[in-house]
Amino acid sequence: MSDRYSRNRIYLTEQEQEIIKNTPIVLGGSGIGSVIAECALRLGFENITIIDGDHVEKSNLNRQNYTENDIDVDKTEAIKNRLLAINSEATIKVHNTFLTVDNVEEYIKGHKIAINALDFSTDVPLVFDKICQENDIPVLHPYNLGWGGLVTVIAPNGLLLDSIKKPDGSPFSEVNVVEYASNYLKFWGTPHVWIDEIIAKYKAETEILPPPQLSVASWTVAAMCAHIAYNIATGKEYKKFPEFYLSTILN
Repeated sequence: MSDRYSRNRIYLTEQEQEIIKNTPIVLGGSGIGSVIAECALRLGFENITIIDGDHVEKSNLNRQNYTENDIDVDKTEAIKNRLLAINSEATIKVHNTFLTVDNVEEYIKGHKIAINALDFSTDVPLVFDKICQENDIPVLHPYNLGWGGLVTVIAPNGLLLDSIKKPDGSPFSEVNVVEYASNYLKFWGTPHVWIDEIIAKYKAETEILPPPQLSVASWTVAAMCAHIAYNIATGKEYKKFPEFYLSTILN
């Protein structure tokens, strides 16, 4: 095993290290995706594509993988520079554009694993999943729960997130997924009351604001995604939606 990955020994075999090195990953969104990209790169995924049309803002710095020097810089440019500073030999491709219903397929083709870190302000995240399914690409969905991380995987032959859409036709959002996970935990006798409390407080806010998020969950969920991506790439078992992974020291 090379010097770069010598401390991965025992946890990963040389063959597994080579497999993940050559497994192309695509990240839709480089908010929480910026943290996931670094964790995956440090584990050994060296073929990473990131798509985002946004630029770094000061409000991103509490949880995303950027610094004050990156403010007003395109997110994709900033994270590419950081990743190449970690491993200059990695293949890091970035596209400074927003994903749309029309261009999703163009950008996801040729990848083996996808990470859907898109905001649910439009139907694009759901279209992203559907097109990945059609191209036999598993999709990881990371969610920042503040004090915990939630990840679910849309398998090529599994259910899509829109299967939990509310029948009243209301817009689908991250909150639907978190509520689903909370109800699932309660059904199986392991309620996480703190999640319901956070959802209730968020819904009670009078302004239209994005969900509150912490650095704790960004790094937690990044580790989870890197581990799940490793499992997928090396042919190990992984949970598929409607199952999910939740990691927190609460409860």
